[in-house]
Amino acid sequence: MKHFKISEFDSPDIEGSGQKMDMVFLNLLDKAREIAGVTFKITSGYRTIEHNMLVGGRVGSSHLFGLAADIYLPQSSRDRFLIINALLKVGLNRLGINFKGKFVHVDMDRSKDKNVIWTY
Repeated sequence: MKHFKISEFDSPDIEGSGQKMDMVFLNLLDKAREIAGVTFKITSGYRTIEHNMLVGGRVGSSHLFGLAADIYLPQSSRDRFLIINALLKVGLNRLGINFKGKFVHVDMDRSKDKNVIWTY
């Protein structure tokens, strides 16, 4: 990957767990970062079951399978647009926008509906 270190995707409770991330997903995320031309700060990547419960994640969360990441949404509305637009351009079309936590959840979970954007 050109724009990320695998450690950025570690669950906070297990060093090196970012290795459990799906490489196809990470390559798409890296390509989106290239297109956007702005930094993607990863706030959550792979999660252990314990960490997922601690942060209030859903049962069956895509984070548990290395198929999801949360990206900090910067203050700049232009940078937000660039991030979301780039994710969509590379085909990452499952987005959850969390205004309170100021992040966008993106996943590539094929077991879930595609072409959706939700808020929470």
